[in-house]
Amino acid sequence: MLNTMRNIGIMAHIDAGKTTTTERILFYTGKIHRIGEIDDGAAAMDWMQQEQDRGITIQSAATTTYWRDHQINIIDTPGHVDFTAEVERSLRVLDGAVAVLCAVGWVQPQTETVWRQADRYHVPRICFVNKMDRIGADFFAAMEDVKEKFGCTVMPLEIPIGSAESFEGVIDLVTMEEIRWDAETEGEKFTRSPLSEQYRAEAEKYREKMLDVVSAYSDTVTELMLEGEPIPAELIKKEIRKAVLQRDYIPFLCGASRRNIGIQPLIDAIVDYLPAPDEVAPAEGIQLKKGTPVSIPCKVGGVPLGLVFKIQYDREAGALCYVRMYSGKIKSGDQVYNAGKKKRERVSRILRMHSNKSEPMDSVEAGDIAVFVGLKLAQTGDTLGSEGMPILLESMQFPEPVISVAIEPKSLSESDKLKDTLAILSREDPTFISREDSETGQLIISGMGELHLDVLTTRMLQDFKVEARIGKPQVTYRESITQTVEHTERFSKVLAGKEQTAQITLRVEPLERGSGNSFKNKVKVSTGGTPQAHSLPEDIVEAVEHAIRGAFNSGIQYGYPCVDIGVTLIDAEYDELTATTFAFEAAAAMGFDEACRKASPELLEPVMNVDILCPKEFVGDAMSQMTQRGGMVLGMDSKPSIDVVHAQAPMAKLFGFSTDLRSVTQGRASFTMSFSHFEIKKGGLGS
Repeated sequence: MLNTMRNIGIMAHIDAGKTTTTERILFYTGKIHRIGEIDDGAAAMDWMQQEQDRGITIQSAATTTYWRDHQINIIDTPGHVDFTAEVERSLRVLDGAVAVLCAVGWVQPQTETVWRQADRYHVPRICFVNKMDRIGADFFAAMEDVKEKFGCTVMPLEIPIGSAESFEGVIDLVTMEEIRWDAETEGEKFTRSPLSEQYRAEAEKYREKMLDVVSAYSDTVTELMLEGEPIPAELIKKEIRKAVLQRDYIPFLCGASRRNIGIQPLIDAIVDYLPAPDEVAPAEGIQLKKGTPVSIPCKVGGVPLGLVFKIQYDREAGALCYVRMYSGKIKSGDQVYNAGKKKRERVSRILRMHSNKSEPMDSVEAGDIAVFVGLKLAQTGDTLGSEGMPILLESMQFPEPVISVAIEPKSLSESDKLKDTLAILSREDPTFISREDSETGQLIISGMGELHLDVLTTRMLQDFKVEARIGKPQVTYRESITQTVEHTERFSKVLAGKEQTAQITLRVEPLERGSGNSFKNKVKVSTGGTPQAHSLPEDIVEAVEHAIRGAFNSGIQYGYPCVDIGVTLIDAEYDELTATTFAFEAAAAMGFDEACRKASPELLEPVMNVDILCPKEFVGDAMSQMTQRGGMVLGMDSKPSIDVVHAQAPMAKLFGFSTDLRSVTQGRASFTMSFSHFEIKKGGLGS
């Protein structure tokens, strides 16, 4: 039943207690029988060896559990900014989210990143303020910080009983009861008791704020409030649900996951307030046969339609394709049609995952999440469905990699193994790219940050047993153009005793920064018979586009990938006797290179957003370190225990920043960085 299903994600800044909270949810719902702690490397959802060693979540992990006759599919996402792609693809397919905040740190840099990602996909959410047992914990300040940072209306559903060492439970503002947890049963048992007089005044103040929100959705609640009559808890929950589904309000709960306080009401809130799959907006796509937009409501009886949102490699099963079903039903053994690749594949098995463990399923229906085994071609963002009615769902956009290292096999015998491993890792992670330098033949791998590449190269060496030498990190630059140029390229050669010719005219033009590359064809496409003058067969146009898209990756002057270049095929000459696809591919590649060289090419460097978390007495030193590296301080947030400095700086200047920052702040400052934009590097590569 769709109305008893929830697809949710747990999202947060690193160290807010996200995985710890997920562990408790799984324990209290009976999915696991022992609470695993991150510090011990025993958290069920952090199954990778590196996650256990480093104490952080690296990959999004999926599981399914049950509470009050509801099926809850949970995805626990990473909190570190280097793994933002894992969060992106999870939020793309989720219906609701729990944002975990630290009661001391409030809104932190990665909180802002994941919040914006959730906004982009219109994900309703609830907030859980964790670590209420820490010194300096402030539930109300955390709530106000969210309101101020994101411009949203917040609504407390609970308030804490005490804080820091005196934190002992919560007051439920819906039922006006005190809830306390039993430490001896690891919080499995808890008691609800009538509200005592010492907390009544504060509880009534915040309950009134909550009811003001609820009354906007219900005349009945308004009338009961005016008449001074009691308002049934179920009516309040019903109206809160409406507000959350419309994303008008953010409900707040609180607790201390490590001390097993506050989790069961959070699970209740997931069931009570977050949407079922058929309560969110229909999936939007393109009906390929007609080329028209189409909305796909979530229903089991509809055309089969699913989105591959993640791929994970398994030594025995091969590629595990995580699929969110938006419509219809797919059974184990079914043929599915990959709309983007225009290919059919057979689903050999369907699995329900719990972290890295699985159980077989006969089929998966609309609204659910499962893993497909046996798909050789599928990649993240691909749409799977029916060949009779092919629909292409909107894919996902991932940020550009900004840091690279050179890698080479230790011996010739390891070369193929290394390339195969890189192909597997690139298929798993869309922000990890491997390429061969066109001039040196050296293999270059690129990712989102030093930690990202460190994790992937460690996997390569330990999990895949590849013996390779890895170079030092270096910046991944880009190339683009600054002028519009038209260029005609003619190719004519005798190859294997046969003359091969092609002539094309290309226009290259700079596009708005961040818009990506594009190819357009303005030449008439002939669909049969002899091509007319200045027209081309379809396979020739496809060959030209293939060559241009390949040339985007080869660079102009320095061999770095190109960005924000628009290419238009505006004219062509086709000789029926001598024209070949090879000749047109060659003409396209050479023509693109020549046109771009005439179009005033520029080297672009990545500029990073840098957030420095620093004690107040060291803020001046931290800012000085940033300006010395050519950075620009954009602003600062002051919090009781720490300040956050917001800045931007070129990636090339940030190597070694961590060491210098620790040195000038006695090891008490830390920072996170994320990609902001590319800008022209003054002086070129040698500067």
